Amino acid sequence: MSENGPRALITGIDGQDGSYLAELLLGRGYDVWGTVREDPDAARPNLAAIHERITLVTCDLRDSGALPAAIESCRPDDVYNLAATTYVPQSWDDPLETMQVNATAVTAMLDAVARRHRDTRVYQASSSEVFGVPAEAPQTEATPLRPVNPYGIAKLHAQLSAAAYREREGLHVSVGITYNHESPRRPPSFVTRKVTRAAAAIKLGLEHEVVLGSLEARRDWGDARDYVAAMWRMLQRDAGDDYVLATGRTHTVRELVDVAFAHVGLDIAEHVRVDPELVRDEAGAERRGDPARARERLGWEPTIGFDAMIAEMVDRDLELLGAASPATAGGEA
Repeated sequence: MSENGPRALITGIDGQDGSYLAELLLGRGYDVWGTVREDPDAARPNLAAIHERITLVTCDLRDSGALPAAIESCRPDDVYNLAATTYVPQSWDDPLETMQVNATAVTAMLDAVARRHRDTRVYQASSSEVFGVPAEAPQTEATPLRPVNPYGIAKLHAQLSAAAYREREGLHVSVGITYNHESPRRPPSFVTRKVTRAAAAIKLGLEHEVVLGSLEARRDWGDARDYVAAMWRMLQRDAGDDYVLATGRTHTVRELVDVAFAHVGLDIAEHVRVDPELVRDEAGAERRGDPARARERLGWEPTIGFDAMIAEMVDRDLELLGAASPATAGGEA
């Protein structure tokens, strides 16, 4: 433990989850370090409010020695491994890099902890993609693991590695099998942010329509701030374990669009077009998590509802697009 209290290392600290987790840990008195892939001095909007309160180190997870070196430099009490290639369709474009970042780097991290930092507690981010096209709903920690894309395969490798080091080496390693979780910091490549940004842009007169895949695809959508709270709770337990992090409820993409567009008074029939080419093969699968273990052992419950989360995302996109667009400067809409 550092002189200033417990020290945490967050990989991918400038992402959605990493930035929210950093804010949570700072509020709890942690000395927070974080890894970034490139120049630590570059502008990072998600960290703007806390940049002066954290320590950043460069760490490219494609180099298997980079994360062990960062751990050796930081000597943390807790490691939260959130860095990953995260956009599932893109994992087919470069499956080797997906495996390097999402799987091989995790094994290197766990081995470094086992050899030199055995008291360090580790959180490993997994994903509902490990279930592939599940035959049962809701999914639990005991649901068969059958990923159907390189992203899910890599996440499963990391999840099984965490379990192996926990059982063989006695490490305190917990895994969060996270379902879709969103916020105003979600990258625009994800459907929730694509929709909320489109609602804002159309409202501001910057665009006319948004093109989507299946409107009937269902997802278990929660709020990122709730999920990072669960991550912290896992490392407060006496022993590590695997936990499904989900709301237990699903919404269709159509519901997502309805909530976002209604928030700004738009009719989806006039502005939404469906392109069958955008439909993912597993769009019809019902991925709905059962968070019973997290509720019972961590005392965790999601606190931010779907409608409120989407409305906040639309409001943030209105703010961002309005500030960036000359056409809307001065209050014109």
